Amino acid sequence: MSEKDTVFPVDGELMMILPRAAASFRNPDVQLPIFQMDAEGYFLEVRVNGDPLEESEMPFTRRVRLNELSHEEWKDIKAQYDNFDLKACTDEGISKGLEKIQDRRIQRLFVALFTFLNSRQVSIVLFLYKKARDQGNSRVVSFKSNELLESLGYTPNKQGIFTARSRSQLNQDLVTLHRTELVFAQSLIKGNKRGAKVIVKSILRIQHYEIDNLPRDFDLVKAADYTYELADTYTVALEFFDGLERTKDYVLFDNNIDIKQKQGSNAKYDYKMKLLIYLANRMKWDKLNNGEYLTISKQYLLKNLDLFGSNPSRNNQILWRTIEELQAESYILDAREVPGKRNTSSIQLQINPEKLRCNKDYLTDTKK
Repeated sequence: MSEKDTVFPVDGELMMILPRAAASFRNPDVQLPIFQMDAEGYFLEVRVNGDPLEESEMPFTRRVRLNELSHEEWKDIKAQYDNFDLKACTDEGISKGLEKIQDRRIQRLFVALFTFLNSRQVSIVLFLYKKARDQGNSRVVSFKSNELLESLGYTPNKQGIFTARSRSQLNQDLVTLHRTELVFAQSLIKGNKRGAKVIVKSILRIQHYEIDNLPRDFDLVKAADYTYELADTYTVALEFFDGLERTKDYVLFDNNIDIKQKQGSNAKYDYKMKLLIYLANRMKWDKLNNGEYLTISKQYLLKNLDLFGSNPSRNNQILWRTIEELQAESYILDAREVPGKRNTSSIQLQINPEKLRCNKDYLTDTKK
């Protein structure tokens, strides 16, 4: 069996930004959503601030354009925003904080921005990059909806039909990944001057979709905003793909990575996926010590696992339980806490290079 059958590559630039781009509304770096307007129209955006002391915690803006709105509709949407209850979102959940907003579309836009790149959506992204490998390292990926649902761990009934809830959620996730833009800056040196290159990308763009049985009324965006529908086949373009095509900058993931969702559990509690993605992210920002070890501030680990609140003992237990889960799957070979100054500490983690690593040689001679 060749190496390309045991691992698959994910774009390095995407891996560098993924945890910050996925910061949830509970993260203190995430600002309140605001409505904005530019020459191209209206959009709803959320700002994620960066930590000036930590290079990997760069600032981001997540935004969704509100197409084809009249001025009156724009005013109505802004008026509904006054009904948004952030405290209820934080204390009782997002649905509680949004229950006074009457327009289902606006509710779903808020949910999409607040929960963007949750563990289920990250699992979808990993599925698509694995599919890209299987389809000849192609930026454009086609897949059957039922295949993706099965890969995510959902089970059809005796008639081979998935529940309306899981089908609806998949289309909402795909449309969210399609229309949520990430705006971030990279340093740019021009002669003696240092500037910035501002990048605007979505995770993917849906190019087209297919319906197997006609007549069947299906509208991609309408289904995401109002109804409970799913197309049968999608073709998407992966916007973060230069690392696989041009710069040869990517992270290799184990081919047998578990992307199944725990049935009945909220995706925000999938700490194992969050930690795995954060470790891959830090491997892009940091160099492994002695070839295999990462040393990461415990504070940053907790923050990027979304472990906040006033119960540090519980948060610490979840962190170590999650580390043990990755040890059981051989992603982590060893882990230990390293005391630091002023009651701060770090976690030293030995990463298994057979399961997770940066690599610049994998794609050589594999492109068809």
